[in-house]
Amino acid sequence: MSHQIAERAQIGVPWANVRRTAQVIDQIIGHVTEATGALLVLAEVAILFAGVVSRYVFDRPLMWTDELATFLFLWLAMLGGVVALRRDGHMRLTTFVGWCSPEWGGWLGTVAALVVIVFVLEIIVPARQYLTVQETTQLITLQISDGYRVVAILVGAGLISAVALLRLLEMTTPRWFLTALLLVGVIAAGLWLAQPLLLAMGSGSLILFFVVIVAACVFIGVPIAFTFGIATLSYLALTTTMPLEIVVNRIDDGISNMLLLAVPMFVFLGLLMEMTGIARVMVNFLAALVGHARGGLSYVLLGAMYLISGISGSKAADMAAVAPILFPEMQRRGSHPGELASLLATSSAMSETIPPSLVLITLGSVVPGLSIEALFTGGLLPAAVAAISLVLVAWWRSRRTDRGSGERARGAAILRSFAIAVPGLTLPFVIRFAVIYGVATATEVSTVGVVYTAMLGLLVYRHFEWRRLYPILVETVSLTGAVMMIIGTATAMAWALTQSGFSLWLVSVMAHVPGGKAGFFAITIVVFIILGSVLEGLPAIVLFGPLLFPVAKAMGVHEVHYAMVVILAMGVGLFAPPFGVGFYGACAIGRVNPDDALWRIWPYIGALVVSLIIVAAIPWLSVGFL
Repeated sequence: MSHQIAERAQIGVPWANVRRTAQVIDQIIGHVTEATGALLVLAEVAILFAGVVSRYVFDRPLMWTDELATFLFLWLAMLGGVVALRRDGHMRLTTFVGWCSPEWGGWLGTVAALVVIVFVLEIIVPARQYLTVQETTQLITLQISDGYRVVAILVGAGLISAVALLRLLEMTTPRWFLTALLLVGVIAAGLWLAQPLLLAMGSGSLILFFVVIVAACVFIGVPIAFTFGIATLSYLALTTTMPLEIVVNRIDDGISNMLLLAVPMFVFLGLLMEMTGIARVMVNFLAALVGHARGGLSYVLLGAMYLISGISGSKAADMAAVAPILFPEMQRRGSHPGELASLLATSSAMSETIPPSLVLITLGSVVPGLSIEALFTGGLLPAAVAAISLVLVAWWRSRRTDRGSGERARGAAILRSFAIAVPGLTLPFVIRFAVIYGVATATEVSTVGVVYTAMLGLLVYRHFEWRRLYPILVETVSLTGAVMMIIGTATAMAWALTQSGFSLWLVSVMAHVPGGKAGFFAITIVVFIILGSVLEGLPAIVLFGPLLFPVAKAMGVHEVHYAMVVILAMGVGLFAPPFGVGFYGACAIGRVNPDDALWRIWPYIGALVVSLIIVAAIPWLSVGFL
């Protein structure tokens, strides 16, 4: 550390001035993109809600609302990508970098930033070519060129590269920058010169680009969205003659799916529920029912996560809505902090299949023919099995430590807490009922939910913190950008793998797995636990969903059943130490040292694995009510 400080002291005044200038420009870009993104979120809510009211109340649908909402959505996604980069909100693996010394960690961060810049430089020309094509296309109801929408990709890419460069100027040292630039330059030049060899390798080049390069980028902390993007573009540019604007087209198609408009709406809805106190009144009602019992607050935590989880799209937001309410009292009753963080993490993993989980919405949008309504219906029982398994472990673990309150709430108090919670309690059930029974789409229901929650906060609970509205909007923009960038680049990567013949090879290999369906499920569980840990869950779903679901269908496995197994396995990996980032998120929210929870979480992880095996073995749990 002293060496690092001494080196920075030798940078001199000119470099210090450069850093200050970079910080000013970075802040200007941040203020503009955050404000614009917040306005776009509000505009999306207004447009979509107007469409819902005109269609269901007045029976006179506004034909332009969906097209305008999709038009603005690409702008929201690209600006959100910029905001997420500034706020370090893009999904990436930080475990390996965290193990390194500050010196090496800082240098690897410089390399990762350069990789982001290289990706943007690769995509600029193809994006411009794609824009030229789309400028001749006219939007049907808006009667304007589609180029006004597609130019968002160019603007977003330019701002992302600018922010990445500015962050380099702010954070790195000249020595780090030059050595990192030399490394990236040597690798790029080596790949360019090795083109004849790459062509001769044939399918073997897939291992280099989609295994070696992806793994290297992930482990040094490159955001996963940009990792997928640079691997795909580099593979196509160096080993094929395909026009690269096709990649931009696939990214656009991945992002501009009307179903995915539900992403920012549910994120905004979940954050509003926490701000308006709806999450708190739900927890208070559950605590009044069973909070007095030994281990009762553990059951309250699991019940609250079952009700609330999935609505916000952010595991961190779900956990933050529950943990601060319950943890102080649970510790006062004798629960170990590491035990609480373990239960919080695994309850989040349990809730991945509970609608309206963004994983379900995303999976339904990227896998052809997979119904979101069917996923919503099929997700409740598998989550219930996982919840019961966690209840059993919580009961066993708390029987000697949790003292309980010893005071059962009176009937009048329970009724009062129930009456207060009813307006909020109805929201999750209404959302799930409306989508499952086809009353409205997930996007429409989420929009109505946003307006309903805002009204509850303003008129019923009288708890609406206006000063928090803008930060919530910015958080929505950031998370939307992070999710959409992954969906876009993963869609392009899945397409490239399909075009390479990899998907046909995968079908052939998986069809001959020993053990038939049981062997196929066993491999699926192991693979997605690993991928969920390394790729933070959602990217693995988007990337491998379109490839593996046709294999499952060919083997006679129901797609909804397979989806539940995949999502639960992904959740186990996401929250399992040492790589699962969700585990560290739970510890941070619970203000618990990860070392205190590292060995206490395994009984809960074991319970989740057992429930996962049960769900895989009994298809009825997933498809019995379809």
